[in-house]
Amino acid sequence: MSKIKTNAMRILDSNRIEYEIITYENKDGKIDGVSVANKIGRDINMVYKTLVTQGLSKEYYVFVIPVNEELDFKKAAKVASEKSIELINVKDLTKITGYIRGGCSPIGMKKLYKTFINITASEKDKIVVSGGKIGVQLEINPQELVNLLNARYEDIIKN
Repeated sequence: MSKIKTNAMRILDSNRIEYEIITYENKDGKIDGVSVANKIGRDINMVYKTLVTQGLSKEYYVFVIPVNEELDFKKAAKVASEKSIELINVKDLTKITGYIRGGCSPIGMKKLYKTFINITASEKDKIVVSGGKIGVQLEINPQELVNLLNARYEDIIKN
């Protein structure tokens, strides 16, 4: 598995952004964020999941939040300047992002959607996000991620 090169990694490489590849075994089917954090031996508050949503305007938005937290849809709609927002249907994920469930990276989607990263990431030196394939995670400096994606830090999780 050391020879893997995902689209997300190619983008990081071409932008000269440092990252660490972390792989995990996924034959057991446990690909939820909390299971992944345990498998890779990282603090649960350091591992982030990527959620893709659609606003009332039909625009798509990406939210990157800790794996053990829930997206606050009211806060999410507010930061996206939408009346309301909802998760896209899993069956539409590949068509919209190019990724599959469990392997959806905020880096390298088909289009650069407006992206919001939970404010807690700004307090960390490194966070872990999907590498764009099930079984592959990337450890990266969150500010580098913000800069790359033209993202914003926001408070977007339930209290």
